[in-house]
Amino acid sequence: MSKALPVKSEKKHIIGHEGLRPLVLAIVIGTVGGFVFNWLKMPLAWMLGACVFSTIAAFSGLRIGMNARLRQGMVIIMGVLLGSGFSPDLIHQLGKWVVSLAVMTGMTTTGASLSYFWFRRFTMWDKVTCYFAAMPGGLNDMTIMGGAMGGQERAIALAHALRILTVVLTIPVWYRLVSGTQTSVLTMPHPTHNDWRDWAILIACGLIGAVVGRVLRMPAAFMMGPMLMSAIAHLSGFTDSKPPGELVAAAQVVVGCGIGCRFVGTALNQLHKEIGASIGAAVLLIGCAVAFAELTHALTGLSIDATVLSYAPGGFAEMSLIGLALGVEVAMVATHHLFRLFLIILTSPFVSRFVLTRGR
Repeated sequence: MSKALPVKSEKKHIIGHEGLRPLVLAIVIGTVGGFVFNWLKMPLAWMLGACVFSTIAAFSGLRIGMNARLRQGMVIIMGVLLGSGFSPDLIHQLGKWVVSLAVMTGMTTTGASLSYFWFRRFTMWDKVTCYFAAMPGGLNDMTIMGGAMGGQERAIALAHALRILTVVLTIPVWYRLVSGTQTSVLTMPHPTHNDWRDWAILIACGLIGAVVGRVLRMPAAFMMGPMLMSAIAHLSGFTDSKPPGELVAAAQVVVGCGIGCRFVGTALNQLHKEIGASIGAAVLLIGCAVAFAELTHALTGLSIDATVLSYAPGGFAEMSLIGLALGVEVAMVATHHLFRLFLIILTSPFVSRFVLTRGR
């Protein structure tokens, strides 16, 4: 029998503890973390700092929480910002992306298989739980699907949350230590000439995109919809504006706190084996991503940095933001992560039936 997993709020729109005080405390802690990491000149400082500080707070037993609806609102801002990174030049890259996406399909299958057997070896989780915990993407979707098929929802959520946390902490720090990257969202060039028309277009992209993404049931709808609308607006030349850096920093703090709040109620001394196994699986996926990125770089000549970020097993929002902060091709990173989300979500229910019925 596996150990009991942390009990969190049963309300779907709450991550961690419910209430205004836990939310305010989380944001205050996350903001302090953002200031500290920005002072240290870390890339993606505001999200990374908020993520680290709120995770420490969660493991320390502080009553912090995040409202998922607030997070969704901030993710809309991120989607509009990411869409502004699309340019007509990306059309010339589509041919190379076909090869890269094909390699990603093989990488996703390989990484998921290795993670599945890793979880089977180092945890007491059942097959269903191990399978959906092993997928390199789709935290919410895999948790819901796994639970519907009889898996342990909290175990799956724990594995995916630790996967994202490990990737978010590893890749930016690696670039900071090895490459000396110091990009912060507040030092990135943002147009300062936004007039009422620019603001109207940006707001429309966010609101209409969120509705379209929701109605069409897109993966990561509140980011993908606004990103597509913003990309269309920028590719069509309607605007070249972006959300201001201060607003983007605030959005990063909320997104980072949302990651940390997922660990509320997690006891290190009770779940050390499951936590260790989840971090180990994340490291396996990162290694797999780097290896396949090297292969793609050799085949296509695509930027190794952009390819690593495109293949890295982090969340769609988090990896796209890291790409933006590091100055790599955000359109490529976002497109690859969306492709992987579609691939995982569309194939998991069918593949799982084959995998989970073997040996019965």
